[in-house]
Amino acid sequence: MKHISKTVWILSLVSLFTDTASEMLYPIMPIYLKSIGFSVLLIGILEGVAEATAGLSKGYFGKLSDNSGKRVPFVQLGYSLSAISKPMMAVFIYPLWIFFARTTDRFGKGIRTGARDAILSDEATPETKGKVFGFHRSMDTLGAVLGPAFALVYLYYYPENYKTLFFIAFAPGLLAILSTLYLKDKRSKIVNQKTATPFFSFLKYWKKSPNTYRKLVTGLLAFTLFNSSDVFLLLKAKQAGLNDQMVIGVYIFYNLIFALSSFPLGIIADKIGLKKMFIIGLTLFAIVYFGMAINDNIYIFFALFFLYGIYAAATEGISKAWISNISEKKDTATAIGTYSAFQSIFTMIASSFAGLIWFQFGASATFIVTGIATVIIIGYFFFWFENV
Repeated sequence: MKHISKTVWILSLVSLFTDTASEMLYPIMPIYLKSIGFSVLLIGILEGVAEATAGLSKGYFGKLSDNSGKRVPFVQLGYSLSAISKPMMAVFIYPLWIFFARTTDRFGKGIRTGARDAILSDEATPETKGKVFGFHRSMDTLGAVLGPAFALVYLYYYPENYKTLFFIAFAPGLLAILSTLYLKDKRSKIVNQKTATPFFSFLKYWKKSPNTYRKLVTGLLAFTLFNSSDVFLLLKAKQAGLNDQMVIGVYIFYNLIFALSSFPLGIIADKIGLKKMFIIGLTLFAIVYFGMAINDNIYIFFALFFLYGIYAAATEGISKAWISNISEKKDTATAIGTYSAFQSIFTMIASSFAGLIWFQFGASATFIVTGIATVIIIGYFFFWFENV
């Protein structure tokens, strides 16, 4: 495992444990929320608000991490908040409490993301960014296989007993917290602790960032504006006749493909260019969404989720590696955090918009609109963005 350092391994294990906890709940989240009275529209708003909270905090804490020259404290606090939020979801079922618990989870993600990705960037060279970020994404997504697999077995023996899963999910979250104790900050010469960091100070980075960064992020955000929560894919599968176990099963399958593909695709991306790999991913995404619009066949759902796993592997780690390559080292957390802040705001809009279209016009319209928009965005990256 050349180029994969001890620090990258620790961060990857932390993400593995955290994703095991989160993804144990994710596939049953829409089912659980509907069982306690949430409508599809309200689920879309909940996911959107949660992601917006994560995004805004990613921008601020990314900037704060760069200013302080510290990374590890942000990683430790962020993973801790996400862990304790899991049992909170089962304590009360009132909408405001559910919103608070879900937001706490995403707030923790916001605190840790910029600092964590900056650590990963520091552990790589421009020639190995795809590999390092791909490896981390593979380990992270492996948790999205283990978590739902456990949920599937559990629900087989205890059908519809969703609440207990939220308490069980705290165990891997605790392992993640303990693993972060093995991380140590490297000494940084770039420290600006005396300068106050207003909450929206990261927005100033947009003005002073390289033109290439702004062009890249513009394209990424245009895609995000139509890329709603994966919850809608699961709801579509459920609507087509899959039972709870099959919904979780297809989600496990998707994440398994995602996990197995991220590392090798990261290596390939370092060789062929990050732009080419990203465009391949977007093309697969468009195919999946057009397929979701017209499909009701259970077996074809598995084929679509297979392609969706390849899409995710070809874009998620790649986009962050791409951003870190075109930003200065001293601004890595801010650059990724600023993008993530805008991304989550746009995700809130996308999820709310998708929920509204679904509510008014049905599932097919939601997926067709997203598919058409993605084709246009592919054209933007293909014709108007230089190779990287």
